[in-house]
Amino acid sequence: QVRLVESGGDLVQAGGSLKLSCTSFGIGFSISAFGWYRQAPGKQRDLVALIDSDEVTNYEDSVKGRFTISRDVAKRQVYLQMNNLKPEDTAVYFCYAKAGRRQIEFWGQGTQVTVSS
Repeated sequence: QVRLVESGGDLVQAGGSLKLSCTSFGIGFSISAFGWYRQAPGKQRDLVALIDSDEVTNYEDSVKGRFTISRDVAKRQVYLQMNNLKPEDTAVYFCYAKAGRRQIEFWGQGTQVTVSS
């Protein structure tokens, strides 16, 4: 069974840090893109950060310089180090993976990040 399992979401004060982790299970193809999206209440799901198989990264403008994405290919994991968190970072964070020749997309269930002011 294919699953993306996130962990690391929590309640943190503004200026604090969190590290999200996501582990993929059952994806039998090479993951070409691995990353994170987020969705705040009443808003659409937006890209936060992606990393591809060449370790090229892409960040949403508001998180540049504060968030860092990385991956461990052997462990089939992706991480999101989030520093200097702001209340506007509050959202459910979803792990995302795209894999295989057909570029099939997979989603995790989400992990809640809440930043208090």
